[in-house]
Amino acid sequence: MANTSWLLRMAWRDSRRSRTRLLLFMSSIILGISALVGINSFGDNLARSIADQAKELLGADAMFFSSQPFDPAVAPLINKLGTERTDEVTFASLILFPRTQGVRLAQVRNLSGNFPYYGKWDVQPVSAIAGFRAGRGALVDDVLLAQFGSRVGDSVRVGNVTLPILGKVLSTPGRSGMASAVSPSVFLPGSFLEQTGLVQRGSRVTYRTFVQFAPGTDVAGLVKGLQNRLDKANIESDTVSSRQERTGRAFGDLTRYLGLVGFVALLLGCVGVASAINLYVREKLAAVAVLRCLGASGRQAVLIYLIQTAGLGLLGAIIGAALGAAVQLMLPRVLGSLLPVDVAMGVSWSSIGLGIVTGLLMAVLFALLPLLSIRRVSPLRVLRSAYEEDTAGPDPIRWFIYALVMLFITAFAYAQTRQWLVALAFAGGLLLAFATLMGLGLLLMKLVRRFFPSSWSYVWRQGLANLFRPHNQTLTLITSIGLGTFLVATLYLVQALLLGRLQLTSSDSEQPNLVLFDIQREQRAGVEQLLQQQKLPIINGLPVVTMRLMAINKRTVAEIKRDTTDNIPPWALTNEYRVTYRDSLTASEKQLEGRPPYVGKDGLPRISIDGGYAKTVGLHLGDTLSFNVQGSPMKAIIGGTREVDWAKMQTNFLVVFPKGVLEQAPQFYVLVTRVPNTQQLGQVQRQLVARFPNVSAIDIGLILKTVDDILQKISFVIRFMAFFSIVTGLLVLGSSVIISRYQRIQESVLLRTIGASRRQILLITLTEYAFLGLLSAIVGIGLAVVASWAQAAVVFEADFTPTILPLLGLMALVTLITVLIGLFNSREVLTRPPLEVLRGEG
Repeated sequence: MANTSWLLRMAWRDSRRSRTRLLLFMSSIILGISALVGINSFGDNLARSIADQAKELLGADAMFFSSQPFDPAVAPLINKLGTERTDEVTFASLILFPRTQGVRLAQVRNLSGNFPYYGKWDVQPVSAIAGFRAGRGALVDDVLLAQFGSRVGDSVRVGNVTLPILGKVLSTPGRSGMASAVSPSVFLPGSFLEQTGLVQRGSRVTYRTFVQFAPGTDVAGLVKGLQNRLDKANIESDTVSSRQERTGRAFGDLTRYLGLVGFVALLLGCVGVASAINLYVREKLAAVAVLRCLGASGRQAVLIYLIQTAGLGLLGAIIGAALGAAVQLMLPRVLGSLLPVDVAMGVSWSSIGLGIVTGLLMAVLFALLPLLSIRRVSPLRVLRSAYEEDTAGPDPIRWFIYALVMLFITAFAYAQTRQWLVALAFAGGLLLAFATLMGLGLLLMKLVRRFFPSSWSYVWRQGLANLFRPHNQTLTLITSIGLGTFLVATLYLVQALLLGRLQLTSSDSEQPNLVLFDIQREQRAGVEQLLQQQKLPIINGLPVVTMRLMAINKRTVAEIKRDTTDNIPPWALTNEYRVTYRDSLTASEKQLEGRPPYVGKDGLPRISIDGGYAKTVGLHLGDTLSFNVQGSPMKAIIGGTREVDWAKMQTNFLVVFPKGVLEQAPQFYVLVTRVPNTQQLGQVQRQLVARFPNVSAIDIGLILKTVDDILQKISFVIRFMAFFSIVTGLLVLGSSVIISRYQRIQESVLLRTIGASRRQILLITLTEYAFLGLLSAIVGIGLAVVASWAQAAVVFEADFTPTILPLLGLMALVTLITVLIGLFNSREVLTRPPLEVLRGEG
């Protein structure tokens, strides 16, 4: 106890002259912890809000849906469930606003009932809901009205029906604003479904029934008991618990990912801690030698300064946790329309506690690395100030600390993701990034020293020499600022890559930008004639047949679902397959194995499937697939696999049948064309609505704009978190400059003594920080280009060409900010007389 008391008193007394300087390294800890606590607190509150508003995610207690009318044997059973029921028929169709002549593909939702039973259907005016349920008109998503300048009171045409617009829909339970932007809806009373004339044989329609149960009903158990009968009738189900689980998992993954980005900011802060403590320790070596002469052991000396570091680390973590609780209040605005529920904010004590413990442990671990050298400080330093041998040799304990740091990072990543593979990949990726940045930093320093430009002017030579002078901060700053730049640049390049894959080449006259589908057999000639009248090319035209998978190699879908050892994704078993038939590959396909589609000698069709789909489902050449082709069974054998370029704006398919098999099956046609301008696009769409109301048209340009908007929103969220990393790197820069100020003052005094002017010292300082910022930006952007190229080649399988101008702009910005911070923190060295400053330091 006495020894502990003495250590605490010594740590307090020794810190008197250095408290202001030591407080500086807290800033980076504060920022990293605030990002971490903010994200984790928001994630806890989001999960709590999803649980509290679970019923509002679905709008009912259960939902049953199918791509075909419910089986007459099962429909009465569903109709008897619950106390309230709403039937919905949903399909895509072109809709027309007669007043403004605006046309767009939208989701038409025919509702018969009082849906939603839970949550708020936000409609303006509110009275429009009652009018809608009474069948007096339609409701339209606000996104659609805003796009075409329409308003409540106008009319909307859907198929053969024109209805007044009673109100605009701002939000629907379970449907985010982003979903409305991607696929806006027009709501029609169920009584108008037949009058639209849009539901025909071969139309792509989804039938849903929303059910409300009496309070206390075990909905999940009840639905589970019906699962076998539902599976046989190709009816899927969704309950409040399953929707809550899926939504919570999706947004839990998002917050955990953002939490890892925030953790990177904390790691950068800890790099700053290690750098600051390293400089601080070097200034304290003489004091440690005195303590050793007075009988203190090396262990006691380490503990004195470790107590200082731990105390400041704890204080920084507490302040950062408090700020993090405030940061989470910003995140609902940052995430905006991505969120499916209204998030109720509250204090997450578990996140705050985890943040404080994480900040304290990380600060101590990173501070231990420079503090280890204190153990071996010799008392001889009191007599010989140049005695360096005691701390210069290798220290095996340092490797143990490195291992502890990596173990802690891996454990934290696992706590965030609950997946060891992801945690190990995160820790390994960080280790690789840090090692690469440090290696490049060392290489750059070595190159500057090796090829030092002796013929340059005095100011340039002195500024460059500062990059490899004793106790320089070049390595620390290149690592911290370079990593922040790397995060931002990689985000930009990957986003540009994704958008670039989707962009249409406007100069390419053959590139399609309009897809017409749901064309019935008897309508094909008329639609082609319409396009010819508009002098539009028919780039591609092909039939589409819808079917469902019934069995794989004699194992039925129901059996596969019950087998928990199977890793086949549910969509592969339950989704409706849309296939075509042809005997050759298209320009967007490449043969991988086997042959193109053909009919075997046994009369069974040999189909071609997408290679990625085959790998996901675990299919191989020779496997047998059994399909239900709208009531008729059909067996097919896998005869080949294809590599499909899904980024090309063409009609691509997972499964392709040969000719001579599906010609008599119910089918619709797809035509692909190119429209030169938006004016002609509007004309074509209006003629389609007038002559062929059931035919839908996809404006690919509009889709690309929507995708662009989505990517912009998502990238803004990630940039928001990367901002913490950039600012942390700059704080490391600022604290490093201030902590090493005394050494800079000594250098300034020497330069002034030998005749250097204040202007020359300013230029030397500016040169040093300009090179530091430039080197950091070059290293960070260089790594980003390599990482983006690797993702393009391995993940996206696309050509990668970086856009130079924005990267040069980022390089200039990072350099400028580094210079400004360096000059601001060095202003005292430049403005005050050296003697006055030295006396103040003394």
